[in-house]
Amino acid sequence: MNSKLNIRKTGLLICLLAGFVWLAGAEPLQLKKLTCEYVENPLGTDALTPVLGWQLESRARNQMQSAYEIQVSLNEDDLQHGRKLVWKSGKVDGRQNVNITYSGKKLKPFTRYYWRVRVYNQDGEVSDWSRTAWWETAMLSSVDWKAEWIADGSKAPEKEEDFYKDDPAPLFRRDFQLRKPVQEARLYIAGIGYYEASVNGKRVGDHVLDPGWTNYGKQILYSTYDITSLIASGKNTIGVMLGNGFYNPLPIRIFQPLREYLTIGRPCLKAQLRVQYTDGSIETVCTDGSWKTATGPIMRNNVYLGEHYDARHEIPGWDTGDFDDTNWKQAILVPEIPTGQLSAQMQPPVRVLDVIKPVRMTECRPGEFIFDMGQNFAGVAHIKVKGPKGTAVKIRYGEDVYSDGSLNVMTSVAGQQKKVWNANWNMPGQPQTAWQEDVYILKGEDEEIWSPRFTFHGFRYIEITGWPGRPSLADIEGVRLSADLQKTGRFECSNPMLNRLDKVLDYTFHSNLFSVQSDCPAREKFGYGGDIVGTARTFCWFYDMENFYRKAIQDFANDQRPEGGITETAPYNGIAAEGLGDDSGPIGWQLAFAFMQKQLYEYYGDLRTIVDFYPALRRQVEFLRLKAEGNRIGGCINDHESLEERIPSLFATAHYYHHVILLAEFASLTKQTKDVQTYTQLASEIKEAFIKEFLKAGTGKVGNCTQAAQAFALFYDLIPENEKTAAFNVLLQAIDKWNRHVASGIFGVPAVFEVLRLNNRNDIAYEMATKKDFPGWGHMLESGATTLWETWRYSDNVFSQNHPMFGSVGEWMYQSLGGITPGAPGFSKVVIKPQPAGDLSWVNCSYESVNGTIVSNWKKEGDIFELQVTVPANTTARIYLPSSTDSKITESGRSLKGVSDMKMLGYDNGFSCMEVGSGDYKFVVENR
Repeated sequence: MNSKLNIRKTGLLICLLAGFVWLAGAEPLQLKKLTCEYVENPLGTDALTPVLGWQLESRARNQMQSAYEIQVSLNEDDLQHGRKLVWKSGKVDGRQNVNITYSGKKLKPFTRYYWRVRVYNQDGEVSDWSRTAWWETAMLSSVDWKAEWIADGSKAPEKEEDFYKDDPAPLFRRDFQLRKPVQEARLYIAGIGYYEASVNGKRVGDHVLDPGWTNYGKQILYSTYDITSLIASGKNTIGVMLGNGFYNPLPIRIFQPLREYLTIGRPCLKAQLRVQYTDGSIETVCTDGSWKTATGPIMRNNVYLGEHYDARHEIPGWDTGDFDDTNWKQAILVPEIPTGQLSAQMQPPVRVLDVIKPVRMTECRPGEFIFDMGQNFAGVAHIKVKGPKGTAVKIRYGEDVYSDGSLNVMTSVAGQQKKVWNANWNMPGQPQTAWQEDVYILKGEDEEIWSPRFTFHGFRYIEITGWPGRPSLADIEGVRLSADLQKTGRFECSNPMLNRLDKVLDYTFHSNLFSVQSDCPAREKFGYGGDIVGTARTFCWFYDMENFYRKAIQDFANDQRPEGGITETAPYNGIAAEGLGDDSGPIGWQLAFAFMQKQLYEYYGDLRTIVDFYPALRRQVEFLRLKAEGNRIGGCINDHESLEERIPSLFATAHYYHHVILLAEFASLTKQTKDVQTYTQLASEIKEAFIKEFLKAGTGKVGNCTQAAQAFALFYDLIPENEKTAAFNVLLQAIDKWNRHVASGIFGVPAVFEVLRLNNRNDIAYEMATKKDFPGWGHMLESGATTLWETWRYSDNVFSQNHPMFGSVGEWMYQSLGGITPGAPGFSKVVIKPQPAGDLSWVNCSYESVNGTIVSNWKKEGDIFELQVTVPANTTARIYLPSSTDSKITESGRSLKGVSDMKMLGYDNGFSCMEVGSGDYKFVVENR
């Protein structure tokens, strides 16, 4: 009896103490998610001064970091005892917990560094040391590479038509002996275009279509793998298969002949295997002339046209130690080695995200089977088949079907190469209709399982012909591929259409993330700058884009033109529609270079990228300055796929202004005082020129008064203060002209929705976003779309049905409906301002920022509005509650007057505003 009473007393005491901690805010901070280069425990970095970061959490409110200490050691045990440290930061005052630059002893290659951190809260209380984290370096300079580039010695065809014939993918192998017990082993590998490696017959890693596409003349990415579990003392074998990728493309015209613009060559390999024995000694196995090579079963492979695989040419056991390679030839050293600098691949690799099962199969003609996967996505087919040797199974892919149920390939044809359009171009060998097709030729044994390795497609429907017998639904699967990005955003609401749209956005975005952010996964696969500008903010809400966009920024820098202009696509492929000369792109597409830098700073607090690329951006702006006439740019592709008439110079000049104000901001951030003055003044002159050219004074009318024209002027603040109300009213009239449907294009849509948000007219934005008839997202969904279309109107021939361009609506879902926006770089300050609209009764929204999880969940029942907010430790938030001046507002059941740990800021235009520290909050607003 006494023991039970004591237990009750102890429990009560714990509850009282917990409540005291919550009220008093006297709890040491807890550390989690330690990152190096924005990755937890990264294997194979090449940063000489990497950046470190961590998140903080606490059950108490108003918890802030006041200082931190970092320790780094070469040995985990030494770290735990605080000895033999390569860096000891000492106590550093401040709130910074991300983008902290390593400042210890010079890093060594091929070395694991262990680190930990502890922090002090606002009261000076110190936390426990964090769990141990680590990063491991790879090559830190070119001298660390001992391997050489090797190839199979084959030559590129002399005649163009011969490129379209069989050209088997090469295999490479090397046996090697390990003389002692192995402590650990790493494989550093770059195979271009693509590679797949194995050790002792077992595949290395799970990357697909590796390495990421770059301008191989400037930069080549390599990956690091821990292969310790794959090797052992004694005889071992490494095998590598190479694909063409974008390094050995066909001469097909994807609007421009790729082989004339890309850095090209025959597939080649550079690999270095580093083994550390238990006694500390090192053994290295490198690609060199001792490797053997032969051709394998992949007869053709191309990222657009697909892969042909002849299983009769498989070589059993070729990558194992029991194989006799006497008849294989020696690999050669590449005579003209690729000139790109080898860099560690830090962006998330392409992986298998999901396996999609078909929902139905039809036989539209004898022997012609159509599989509906129920979802448009990017990837390849996976088949299980049994039949006679030599049977050829053909697999074609498409986004649509015709009325008779047969496959429609037309929206996914590479480069719009279509016989029906007479797109012969007199190019020998090039297919008259460049559809996506894979071919598998059976070896005639038991059940055969196959999936392409070195290609990817965009599709919903699969056509199978040549199948031995009749296939079943169980014989075909879809392998969904994409860059394996960490999901950071979560959105759900009471409107089923918006929940469907959220899923559609995710499938569309993932379909277009294959080391570049593309416009479509079938027809082009290129990294268009304009598509990035239109959707980058939404991508940053959905996923952790730091390392992906840093790579994309580098891609544009790699292809910066001699005069300073930025290309339309990166890597550059010859497309420069409406460009400004010197092969530079249209100005709205050039904007991606600076725009991505701004997003990395805003979402992740990344100033380093701005510093690194500041000289290149300054060169670009000076190039634009030379091209401007009277501080205006005359032409651009502008608001692509708008339904409204457009004035190209209006959009082009606004984008010129955007470049300049970003450069002025970056100059301020990097303390370039003279440049701040120069570019602030230039921005003022551009604004004056814009107003003079496009604003009808005293009316608020901009250009031709379209949705996009009005929104651009307001969004960019290219309008006098005394004209803004009138300009906004003209915008509302332009929206009403379309019966509150969206009518703008790639750039106009995000501008319209942001201007409506900033002016508290989310009621209009909600109506525009949820219209179910043409034009709009609802029309797409009602028409059966499972990914976004390239155009507002359905197309069964020209335009892609998997295109992220209009995905900017996702930004509105998080910022207006969820109400979350950054109040300072890296969300060190947060703004929570949900704007309920229409028939929406609840929203659950969260975002995993670099500082922790931000939550904004609200529901509305009658006159009651309830908002639940989570503000991460070491951050503050400004919260806006939809209310009236006489609303009754409580937090966690208490009147706001009784809540001492928040600051009331007053009432403004339909919202009660307050500032709070970290913690969980529950607000209830009763409107009287």
